[in-house]
Amino acid sequence: MQLSTISRYPLKSGRGQSLPEASVGAIGIDGDRVWMLIDASGNMLTGREHPKLVLVDVRADTQGATFSADGQPSLRVRTSTFIAEQPCEVWKSRFPALRGDALADAWFSDYLGVPCSLLYIGDVPGRRRLTGEPDIPLSFADGYPLLLIGQGSLDDLNSRLTRAVPMASFRPNLVVAGAEPFAEDKWRQLRIGEVLFDFAKPCTRCIFTTVDPERGEKSSDREPLLTLARYRRFKIGTCFGVNMIVRRGGQLRVDELVEVLA
Repeated sequence: MQLSTISRYPLKSGRGQSLPEASVGAIGIDGDRVWMLIDASGNMLTGREHPKLVLVDVRADTQGATFSADGQPSLRVRTSTFIAEQPCEVWKSRFPALRGDALADAWFSDYLGVPCSLLYIGDVPGRRRLTGEPDIPLSFADGYPLLLIGQGSLDDLNSRLTRAVPMASFRPNLVVAGAEPFAEDKWRQLRIGEVLFDFAKPCTRCIFTTVDPERGEKSSDREPLLTLARYRRFKIGTCFGVNMIVRRGGQLRVDELVEVLA
């Protein structure tokens, strides 16, 4: 088996970036989900309610990031201007992040058509995940540092659909080629190159999977979620892919060997 794709999503619910290699630490892939939008109450805004978010492109560098979207002038922000602590919430997890650029707030409010603010996770995230062992830092990801999906699993799903969907519909960080469909459900520990991963939990899926990553619109027939629910429904929900924790960080590269250790 090989690692076929590495992806990160600098803005939560924004467009993904395919990478030939990436640095991986306890928080996940460097630069993944370090920006997020909130409403006036501090609640996260995502592609579930605002599908247009998946069309926002982000180009990050050491000083900040440039955001772009159709119909909008490009927006340049510097992380050094994000200094005001702002409470926020991601799936009942409350923690402080950083707010700072009023022009960015206006840019995104205009794009989405609702008042919102752009947050930065900070160089040292204030969010932690308690896992029953030493806690781990988290970005604005839903609940775990990484999502992994086997290419065979998507192929199996697409064989059941009248309209195939791309892997981008499921927003994984890592895609593994050469495994049987849903083999990842049983993996408990992986080594890819120098990086060691532990299984955390199956990833439960929601309406966000019905958003077309190229058009920024929800499917009218609720696919692929409807088909997934027919054969991937478990007590915890409809599952596709697995969440992973980084046991030992390092550098990942596309085409590296994937070893199942447990």
